[in-house]
Amino acid sequence: MKQLYAAGASLLCICGVGTTVGYAQDIHLSQFYEAPLLQNPALAGIFTGDYRVQAVYRNQWGSVTVPYQTGALSGEARFPVKNSSDFITVALQFTYDDAGTSHLHASEIMPCVNYHKSLSEDHSLYLSLGVMGGWVNRQLDPGKLTFDNQYNPDNGGFDPNAPSGDNMSVYGYHYLDGAVGMSLSTSFGENTHLFIGTSYYHLNKPKVSFYNNSAVLLQPKWEYHAGISSTIGDQYHFIGQFNQLVQGTYSETMIGGLAGIGLLKQGLESNMAVYVGGFLRWKDALIPVVKLDMGKYDLGLSYDINVSKLATASHTIGGFEISLSWKGFFTSQNSSLNKVKCPKF
Repeated sequence: MKQLYAAGASLLCICGVGTTVGYAQDIHLSQFYEAPLLQNPALAGIFTGDYRVQAVYRNQWGSVTVPYQTGALSGEARFPVKNSSDFITVALQFTYDDAGTSHLHASEIMPCVNYHKSLSEDHSLYLSLGVMGGWVNRQLDPGKLTFDNQYNPDNGGFDPNAPSGDNMSVYGYHYLDGAVGMSLSTSFGENTHLFIGTSYYHLNKPKVSFYNNSAVLLQPKWEYHAGISSTIGDQYHFIGQFNQLVQGTYSETMIGGLAGIGLLKQGLESNMAVYVGGFLRWKDALIPVVKLDMGKYDLGLSYDINVSKLATASHTIGGFEISLSWKGFFTSQNSSLNKVKCPKF
């Protein structure tokens, strides 16, 4: 029965590779706000600082099958445009995803450019237009796959040497992909920042199939998002985030927030804080979050509590996620440290 289950699971995976990969193969992160380039290339550079490096690691579905593992790493650098109030951000996004028994995995590298145009005299309102594109590689390990044709109850059960009946043409391929987006960010005084945006991924509809005679297209993905951050008094902080994506017939909505309290150092105000809160992935998971802001460094921990129909099999166990970011200012005339206003969140 164990081999039969493995055969069925592997066959299901192969069916997904051949048919539905075009609809739901983008990676999903619970701490989506810690990987802004995967939300919208126009969110690059919208933070307090001149540069930022972010990393997120996710481990999911270990209670159901071989764990799905996802990693994302990005770097951003923002520069003023000559003597104007505009800025430009250059960025680079790496992702890696390894899924299930077959080790179906994808890796990508995506350069990004984002232009921030000042729309107000006091430079508190910015329109950002971003583009991102690069190279994606997908492959799987055929040695990890099993098929129904290899199971014969009249001849001893499962035979790994029996013909699989599989007619996949390749076990790996690559393609070019791209995305565009726009966002609007503004500040109300010095303590409240807001952004809204939308993005469009897979604008070239690349072919994604392990069968040469199959023209499966990666469906375009729309994302819509908004966020607000505010400081109340000298010590209390609030961050709210919303994100919705639509790709083919799939739709996902996430909403939630974090409340923080500043950490005082020898009675003086500090840029360090501890946040607690949570997010809801609609009809799928509750996600408690703890975040430690250490000034230049942020550390975030989250855990998915599965509440979907899969909860019976997963025992409500979803995915663990950890994020780390590092940001700061350049020590040069190109720094935004002394700018009165600049794109930030």
